[in-house]
Amino acid sequence: RIPDRGWAVRRVVIRTLKLLFWGILLQGGYSHAPDELTYGVDMKHIRWCGILQRIALAYLVVAVIEIATKDARVQDQSSSGFFSIFRMYLSQWIVACCILLIYLSLVYGIYVPDWEFRVRNVDSLNYGKVLTVTCGTRGNLSPPCNAVGYIDRKVLGINHLYQKPAWRRHRDCTDDSPYEGPFKRDAPAWCASPFEPEGLLSSFSAVLSTIIGVHYGHVLVHMKSHMDRLKQWVTMGVALLLLGIILHFSHAIPLNKQLYTLSYICVTAGAAGIVFSMLYFLVDVVSLRYVFEPLRWVGMNAMLVYVMAAAGIFEGFLNGWYYDGPKNTLVYWVRKHVFVRVWHSERVGILLYVLVAQILLWALLAGLLHRAGVYWKL
Repeated sequence: RIPDRGWAVRRVVIRTLKLLFWGILLQGGYSHAPDELTYGVDMKHIRWCGILQRIALAYLVVAVIEIATKDARVQDQSSSGFFSIFRMYLSQWIVACCILLIYLSLVYGIYVPDWEFRVRNVDSLNYGKVLTVTCGTRGNLSPPCNAVGYIDRKVLGINHLYQKPAWRRHRDCTDDSPYEGPFKRDAPAWCASPFEPEGLLSSFSAVLSTIIGVHYGHVLVHMKSHMDRLKQWVTMGVALLLLGIILHFSHAIPLNKQLYTLSYICVTAGAAGIVFSMLYFLVDVVSLRYVFEPLRWVGMNAMLVYVMAAAGIFEGFLNGWYYDGPKNTLVYWVRKHVFVRVWHSERVGILLYVLVAQILLWALLAGLLHRAGVYWKL
């Protein structure tokens, strides 16, 4: 129930601005944690987009839509048919369709000309050189010539994009693909170019994922029986997952996280619905609440966990206390001796380090903070 729509919109805007602030601070280049003990960013090269900025945009759009279309009454739709909840929020699905049409029109309709960039990687043999990427195409989803990157270069500016995109690991760029490694001698110019994975157009399509997530929440509110809820979630989850797989393997719309394509939205939203259904069944139906309690703790302090663990702020703080050199810290020692050397594999060791020393550790710390009533609220 939303008693005052104006007040609700103001709260949404304030929360959005907070997310944007923290996003720019943590991922704009100001913070160099956890590996570098420095801070500061050249405003000519600040990164405007990031994970929190994408969340802020999607939250703002979907929250305003929800406020504008929300019915004050909470109606039980359990006995009204499978599609009744879709009809109840028809206006939101119309907005979703409009967003999808705009996204597809721009991605496949915009002409992408040839473009240039200056190499900023000081370790590159081409450092300081201006390289040209040949495109001259329309509707191309390849790394260098897609409309998503073109819009970001024009609107945000090429100097404000992410400098180490995932396509550096592309098979055309390195022999170590799918891992990062030195570029091939004949690697195309675009391998060294910047790209914003959380850019404007891809974040615009990410709103669709948020709308689907809100729909899962609507089911929870308006369906009162476990079976009706699970039927809605599983059916939609499987349908979206199959649609995404079909779009990808039919080569109609390939899975691409960087471009946030429709197939990627369908696969991730569908998988989320299925996993959510499994967790709901185990927690609310079977009552295995204590087993999954750490997930609830993390969710109740998500911002704190993200900043301290995912953004590396806590590790950066620990790395500030070193012995005889900045690479001789508690973090590096634990990672090397407790995980990497024990498993005789750097990749396996780092994976286990992330799972144990970051995810599990911060889940337990979030539990302690929950017991103390300490939360980071936006």
